[in-house]
Amino acid sequence: MAELSEQQEQTVSENSKARKSRSGLWLGIIVLFIIISIAGAGFYLFQQLRAEQDDLGGEVNKGDMQLIELSKQISGYQAQLAAIQSQLATVEADAAGKDAHFTQTLADFSRLHTEKLDGARNELNSAISQVQRQLGKTRGDWLIADSEYLLSIANQRLYLMGDVNTTREALEAADQRLRESGDAGTFKIREQIAKDISAIRNVAVADVVGMYASIQALQTQVDKLTLFLPYTGKTLTPSKPAQEPADKEGRNLIDSALDQLEEVVTIRHIEHPIKEILTPEQAQFIREQLRVKLEMVKIALVQQNEQLYQSSLADAKKWTEQNFAKNTETGNFIAELDKFSAIKIRSHFPDISLSLKMLRDITKLRLEADKAMPAVEKTKPVQVEKPVETTKSGEAVTPVEAEKPTETPATTKDAGGVEAGTTARTQEVEQRKEQLPKDPARQPIEAAPAAH
Repeated sequence: MAELSEQQEQTVSENSKARKSRSGLWLGIIVLFIIISIAGAGFYLFQQLRAEQDDLGGEVNKGDMQLIELSKQISGYQAQLAAIQSQLATVEADAAGKDAHFTQTLADFSRLHTEKLDGARNELNSAISQVQRQLGKTRGDWLIADSEYLLSIANQRLYLMGDVNTTREALEAADQRLRESGDAGTFKIREQIAKDISAIRNVAVADVVGMYASIQALQTQVDKLTLFLPYTGKTLTPSKPAQEPADKEGRNLIDSALDQLEEVVTIRHIEHPIKEILTPEQAQFIREQLRVKLEMVKIALVQQNEQLYQSSLADAKKWTEQNFAKNTETGNFIAELDKFSAIKIRSHFPDISLSLKMLRDITKLRLEADKAMPAVEKTKPVQVEKPVETTKSGEAVTPVEAEKPTETPATTKDAGGVEAGTTARTQEVEQRKEQLPKDPARQPIEAAPAAH
């Protein structure tokens, strides 16, 4: 029983405990529900707040993004602006360089154009002055210019070509022009030209043409000279006439036989020991060498090259003495060469340039000539008034009439050499006669022939 009661009590306690647990459970559920509701409401509110914050944050982020984008754009624009500024600076530098180059080029072109313009202006002024001088020249000026040209020709012909004859003729023609000009300033020039002509006449001129012909004649005599050494050549036989008299037929046969024998054997007399025998080619070479040396002499003669002329003659003489025999023909040949060696083909020419220099400075000579001329004083005779004299017949006679039979017309020469006659003196006498008072006693006498 006790156990049953204990079981009942236990059951009751368990039931009470179960009831209590159920009520606590519901309370806990309610509290939990409330908590969950509060949490849900808080979470909802939090979500709302979060959403609002997100909205606000999105707007802020959007503005920030826009600011960032704007900043990026501004940075890009600044970079572009910097690049543009750099390009602009480069363009400005290029423009400044091109501007400086263009300015320098323009200045150079302007200077060059100015120089060309100044040169053209100077040339034009010179040409105008020359034309004015040409137009203002008189016949005397033209003769002096012609004389200057002739003197320059004389200098060129003498110093460049050695033509003494043409030089003398040009000097004489220049002196003739100066004489015809009548210029007093050319006196010293003509004096110098006379000295030059005298000096030119004393110059010994070689006869180049005659010497050339003589040397050419020597060339033709080379084949006649005898070589110093014997050679194996055959002598040339002169041609025989086609027809001969009948009485010489036997002699001709003998001569022909001897000629045929000479073709086989050649006999020569040598005055010196024989060391070697020349071939015909060597003999011909020796003669041709002598001709070539004489040809060099002719070339030097034409060119008037004194050094080449003398050396060629000496070479030809030496070659002749070494290769040709000492006989009369060779001696005459060498004597001719010595005669040519003694002739100077280019003489020492005098200096004739002073007259040309003096003529080009004729203005100074004219001033000296003007200073040297005596000054001619042009003075008028002093007229002295004399009282009127009377003759025994009572006629009044002027001093002019009294002196008139004894006066002789005087002539004077001015500085230019022009003679002045007595025309002025006669006119003065007539004027004085008109100024004198007329004598009444002479009037009837002078009028009587008219009435008669």
